[in-house]
Amino acid sequence: MRFTLETVASPDQALRAFTDFSERRLQTWSRTLDPRRYELREHGDTWAIVREASPGSPFWVVCHYDWSQPGEVRWDVVESSYGGGGSGVIRVEPLESGGSRVHAEWDATGGQRGQRALIFLLYNGPIPRLLPRVWRGALDRYAASGGT
Repeated sequence: MRFTLETVASPDQALRAFTDFSERRLQTWSRTLDPRRYELREHGDTWAIVREASPGSPFWVVCHYDWSQPGEVRWDVVESSYGGGGSGVIRVEPLESGGSRVHAEWDATGGQRGQRALIFLLYNGPIPRLLPRVWRGALDRYAASGGT
């Protein structure tokens, strides 16, 4: 899955929104994170290991996030309910007019035979068109709230 979006959030705000693993994460990403299945397992200055799922999704993942490189957040799936893996990256760059451009891409690999078709539909159905709007809304709200 790949997409690009523009937001009023500054690059610093956007990166903070993606790397804030406090309870505020559940507020910021309320439309894409299921609080009942969210679990912060470990956390450091530039990394986190987190169990996450989207509301209504049959799948959950445990991801190792890393934001040690300026302007980007990377993750690797280390455990999943579908038996597969995957990885992704978000790159944030400033817009001349203010705000940010966010490039996102990730994939899912492997998985149990019976769940591969559903994963294919998630990556090739309406989600890639809806997700940029949902993320833009979350980032714009984060910026409007002060983004700190």
